[in-house]
Amino acid sequence: MDNGDKSWMNHLRWTEEYAAGVNYFLDKAFERASQGNEILCPCKKCMNRYWHYRNVVEGHLVVHGFVDNYTKWVFHGEPVSSRNTLHPINDDEGSNLRDDIDGLLHDTFRNVEGESVHEEGVRQGLSEDAKKFFKLLEEGKQELYPGCENFNKLNFTIRLYLFKSLHGLSNVSFSDLLDLIREAFPFAQIPESFNKARQVIKDLGLHYEKIHACPNDCMLFWKDNEKVDNCSVCGTSRWKSVGDASTNSRSKIPAKVLRYFPLKPRLQRIFMCSEIAVAMRWHANERPNDGNLRHPADGEAWKDFDRLYPDFSRDPRNVRLGLSSDGFNPFRTMSISHSSWPVMLMNYNLSPWICMKPEYIMLSMIIPGPSSPGNDIDVYLQPLIAELKELWEPGRETYDAETDQTFRMRAALLWTVSDFPALAMLSGWSTKGKLACPTCNYDTCSQYLEHSRKMCYLGHRRVLPSDHKLRKDKKSFDGKEEHRPAPTPLSGIEVLEELHEFNNVFGKGKKKRPRDNKGPWKKRSIFFELPYWAHNKLRHNLDVMHIEKNICDSLLGTLLEIDGKSKDHVNSRNDLQEMGIRKELQPIEDNDGNVSLAQSCFSMKPE
Repeated sequence: MDNGDKSWMNHLRWTEEYAAGVNYFLDKAFERASQGNEILCPCKKCMNRYWHYRNVVEGHLVVHGFVDNYTKWVFHGEPVSSRNTLHPINDDEGSNLRDDIDGLLHDTFRNVEGESVHEEGVRQGLSEDAKKFFKLLEEGKQELYPGCENFNKLNFTIRLYLFKSLHGLSNVSFSDLLDLIREAFPFAQIPESFNKARQVIKDLGLHYEKIHACPNDCMLFWKDNEKVDNCSVCGTSRWKSVGDASTNSRSKIPAKVLRYFPLKPRLQRIFMCSEIAVAMRWHANERPNDGNLRHPADGEAWKDFDRLYPDFSRDPRNVRLGLSSDGFNPFRTMSISHSSWPVMLMNYNLSPWICMKPEYIMLSMIIPGPSSPGNDIDVYLQPLIAELKELWEPGRETYDAETDQTFRMRAALLWTVSDFPALAMLSGWSTKGKLACPTCNYDTCSQYLEHSRKMCYLGHRRVLPSDHKLRKDKKSFDGKEEHRPAPTPLSGIEVLEELHEFNNVFGKGKKKRPRDNKGPWKKRSIFFELPYWAHNKLRHNLDVMHIEKNICDSLLGTLLEIDGKSKDHVNSRNDLQEMGIRKELQPIEDNDGNVSLAQSCFSMKPE
C-alpha cells in the first residue's frame, strides 16, 4: 500500500482494501500517538473525542466509518501544516483546544436543557441576570415548529452551535447554513445569524472573554491597558500581521489571546436549578460527621477556615473552591511540541461522588501556548483573582431556586492541586535545587550525587514518631541515628512577611531576578492578594495521580531491573561508595579493572 494513498477511506467498509487500510492506520496511530494501549477513535460516533483500545477502534471504523473529511490524521501523529489546519486562523471561535472545550460545553448544555427551575421565581424581585436567564428558558421551551417533538427553540440553537464547533465552520459559513435551513423551513424558529445564536449562548452564561496578552507573557492588555498597542514591559506589539494571498491584503490579529470564562455568572447559574441548589448544602446538611475523612470538609484545613471566618461558614451555600492547572498538548501527539494550560476550578460544596465529575468542574481559563507560562502564570490569573476578591467581599446577589429567595453568595479559594513542577509555578517556591521541598523549606536535607548527577533528598526519618524503631536503624540508612524533630512548614503569614518587599518580575524577556530577590523564592504569588490566603492552613496540594504513577514506575523498574527504568545502576552504586554507606552494595573492582555489582536484596530476577 502506498503510504500517502488514502483512497481506501472511500471504499465500501466490507471490502478487503478498506480492512487493510484500517489496519495500516491503526499501526501508524499506535506507533505515533498512543497513550498506553489506547488512541483517539476517529469514527463518526466518537469524532476524535474518546480513547479506546485497538479492537474497539477497529470495530467502530468498520461499523461507523471515519469522521467526514478526516484525511489529515493530525490527532494520530501526522504533522499539522499551515495550509491544512483544523482551526482557521481567522475564525473568532476556532482554537487549538476546540475538541476539549466541546466535551465540557456538551455536558454544560445538557444540564441547561434539563434544568428544573421555579417558574414563580420569574415573578419575584430577581436580579436582571436571573430574569434574563429564566425568560430565555421560558422562550426556549417553544416548539421548533408546530408538532416538533425532538427539538425546542433553545436546544436546537445549542445543537447548531455545537455543530459549528465540532466541524470547524467559520462564522460566515455558519450564517449561510442558517439561511439555507431557514429558507427550507420558513415556519421553524431558526436563529437569524451567527451573532444571534452566539447571543443565546452568552445569555445562558456560557460565553467567554478574549483578553489579549503580550507574546512574552509580560502583561495582559486588560482594564487600564485595554487599548494599549505595545507591551509596557518589553515593548512588543500585541498584534501580528497576516496576509491574504487571494486579496493581496494584510490584516492585524492579536499575537496571543487568553480565553477567560467569567466565574460569577456560572456560580449564580448553579443555584438556579433547585436540585443542584440542595446539593450545594451537602457538606453541611448531609455529610456524615463520624470522624472519618471522606470529604475536604472533614479535614483540618476546612475546619480551621470555618473557625477563622464564622460569617462565611454560617451560610452553607457559600462556595468553597479548589484550583488546578497542568499543561497538555491539544494535538494529542508527541510529534508536535505545544503546551496549553487550562485552569480548572473544583466545587467542594458538592458531595464527593459528583464534585469531580466533568459537568461540575468549571473551566476558568485557557492559557495559550505554544510554551508553558511558567513563573508568569500569575499574569494570566489576574482576571480570576479579581473576581474571587469580589466574591469574597461584598459577594454577589444570587437567586436560590430551592428556597425561591435571593441571598448574598460568597466564594473562597481554599487551595491549589497540581503536580510538582506546577506547584512551583503557582506557589513561587522553587522545586529545584538544594531547597526543593516546599514543606521542609529552609530545613530541607539534600545532597548532590556526583555520579548520578542529581540532587538526593534525605532525612525522611525525621517525620516519624520520636520513638519509632527506624530512627535508630543505622545500617539500613546513612549509618547514623536520627534524633532531629520534623521540619516545621512555613505558615502563610511567615511567607507573606518574608516576601513583603519581593520585587516580582514577569515576562520571558526578563529572566534575571533583581539582586534583592534571594533564596528559593521566584515570586510573591498572586494568591496572596486574596484577603484570606495568608491564613489558609493548606495552600498547595500535590495530586495523587502523579505521585502514585511516578513512584510505582520507579519501584517496579528497580525491583524488576528494567533497562532505563531501574534506579539501581552503576552510578547509584558509586554514589553509595562516595557516601561510605551500604558496603554490601558498593561496586567491586577486580585486578583487571572490571567492575561487578552485587545482587541487591530487593532484586526480583529469576536467578
